[in-house]
Amino acid sequence: MNEATGALQGLRVVELAAIGPVPMAGMLLADQGADVVRVDRLVDPGLGLALAPEFDVHARSRRSLALDLKAGAGRAALLRLLERADVLLEGYRPGVLESLDLSPHLLLASFPRLVIGRMTGYGQHGPLAQAAGHDLNYIALTGVLDAIGPAEGPPLPPLNLVGDYGGGALFLAFGVMSALFERQRSGLGQVVDAAMVDGVAAMAGLFQGLRAGAGWREERAANLLDGGAPFYSCYEAACGKYLAVAALEPKFFAELARRIGLAPEFVQAQHDRSRWPAMRAALAAIFRSRGRDEWCALLEGSDTCVTPVLSFAEAPQHAHARARAGYHQVEGVAQPAAAPRFGRSRPVAPRPAPQPGAHTVEVLKEAGLSSIEIDQLIASGVAR
Repeated sequence: MNEATGALQGLRVVELAAIGPVPMAGMLLADQGADVVRVDRLVDPGLGLALAPEFDVHARSRRSLALDLKAGAGRAALLRLLERADVLLEGYRPGVLESLDLSPHLLLASFPRLVIGRMTGYGQHGPLAQAAGHDLNYIALTGVLDAIGPAEGPPLPPLNLVGDYGGGALFLAFGVMSALFERQRSGLGQVVDAAMVDGVAAMAGLFQGLRAGAGWREERAANLLDGGAPFYSCYEAACGKYLAVAALEPKFFAELARRIGLAPEFVQAQHDRSRWPAMRAALAAIFRSRGRDEWCALLEGSDTCVTPVLSFAEAPQHAHARARAGYHQVEGVAQPAAAPRFGRSRPVAPRPAPQPGAHTVEVLKEAGLSSIEIDQLIASGVAR
């Protein structure tokens, strides 16, 4: 295994295989140098999108061992791993870890410095704690989904970026690192109850404030940041591709108007909602007069706040991404570079996701199991 050189070098993480936010949180930690070991199941239960490892970007840069945690010997092997671990990440429904005789109460009694990051949609308690759900359900419960989409028709799912990754993975990683920081004072680990409904609600705090202050309309596409404002919206170019226009501040909108030939009267009435339909029509007509790349040559990088709407295929090729080495090619797959960047610490280049169980023998040896014990686990079908 390549030696980690990132800011989290020396951090040891055990990740119980899950979907959505847990793999991304593990990736964030691994990208910064943490030694992340994923405990896979012996039989694939159909987690996630069933991607081949070379395409599973969020599962990159860790090692894998396969254990049957329903077997006593499998749980015993996991406990040997946890003897030297700093963090355990799990994304089961509340109560599943307890049903495996791996309750946080018991784990902390045995490993008092362990930080246990528990990732769920609805949290460890509450009326919906045991309900099945996915990203769309969690963001629906917070009011966020209701605000996304056109004025007519149903709300639009914003991929699974808001719940799984924004309110889930990022808050799980933040919670784990907060608990590790607190451990420096107390010497003790603790449970991190990371719920996507909580994380998304925190992300939406601005809009709760705007709503309370009468600065937010409940209908979709009627506000500054939801596509309602014509100066914060997307426009089709002559080529059929799109431009993102985000000239919120008057000085930026004035600069945009000057460069594209928008009538000054619209600049003077930027926040007059009665003029927004005419302003949108004027902007749409102007942007349809040239191709997307022509507009980019004129506007991109200026104080007009205009950028091209790139596809996933185009994004790694953009000049800004290339200048910042924003993507790596890993076995032919464009993968985003580690984020954020640090002044001194340098993470290793990302490695492809492992095949389940690829490092079983290696990891169990590091945990102190003998070759005989490992052979017995494999022969009995408890490990693969």
